[in-house]
Amino acid sequence: MLNECYLVAFRKRLYASREALQTDLDHFLAKYNAERPHHGRWCYGKTPMQTCLDSLALAKEKQIA
Repeated sequence: MLNECYLVAFRKRLYASREALQTDLDHFLAKYNAERPHHGRWCYGKTPMQTCLDSLALAKEKQIA
């Protein structure tokens, strides 16, 4: 978050309010989780949201009662 969002945002813009910063953070998180492909070893280029949704059934199967 610090390197990919805040440091970049603070170089580009002076925020007048926390709400403006929160709006930019919300846009960043949406793009980060749903649009950009993840380069993790087992993600195979899927987005973090796709990876999470694809593994949901497996997580429920492995859940301990």
